[in-house]
Amino acid sequence: MTDGVDNGKRRFLTIAATTGVAAVGAGFAAVPFIASWNPSARARAAGAPVEAEFSKLQPGQMLRVEWRGKPVWIVRRTEQNLKDLPTLNNDLRDPASAVETQQPAYAKNATRAIKSEYLIVVGICTHLGCSPTYRPEIAPADLGKKWRGGYFCPCHGSTFDLAGRVYKNVPAPTNLVVPPHMYLADTSVIIGVDEGAA
Repeated sequence: MTDGVDNGKRRFLTIAATTGVAAVGAGFAAVPFIASWNPSARARAAGAPVEAEFSKLQPGQMLRVEWRGKPVWIVRRTEQNLKDLPTLNNDLRDPASAVETQQPAYAKNATRAIKSEYLIVVGICTHLGCSPTYRPEIAPADLGKKWRGGYFCPCHGSTFDLAGRVYKNVPAPTNLVVPPHMYLADTSVIIGVDEGAA
């Protein structure tokens, strides 16, 4: 029965098959091991940095990303938005961002930003934690003729301008929080890393 059987070929095929099965098994074992190097969902929720790329963001548009389980908004402000910001100072509770816990030192300026064109804020109202609505339109009937775009909190009526600064006479006590962040490129940031620490 074994006449004409090439034992060398048989050994080669047996070794090749065994090696192939071992390689596939090693691949299945390696995937969870390599995946374990990524931050867990728990670590991301606890504050692992998040990268955001926004090269396609047009003036007036907003991008939402999640960091520490909270929404973070990236807004590309228009030239008119930037011109309007100083005209609102008399209507704001903290126009100069005096409450230092609301932003890193590098965002304590007139635009509350590293690059004035882009606002990066945590999208949580500082009153009771609702998420305000982005309202970029100018002087809508429900917000009045002085409105120059910003955020309106539907829960209790707090309003914020397009630098995340809170208006006077609303329930929210402080400006929206500017998270620690640093630019990786012109239209790319990492949120959760302070540029002073990098």
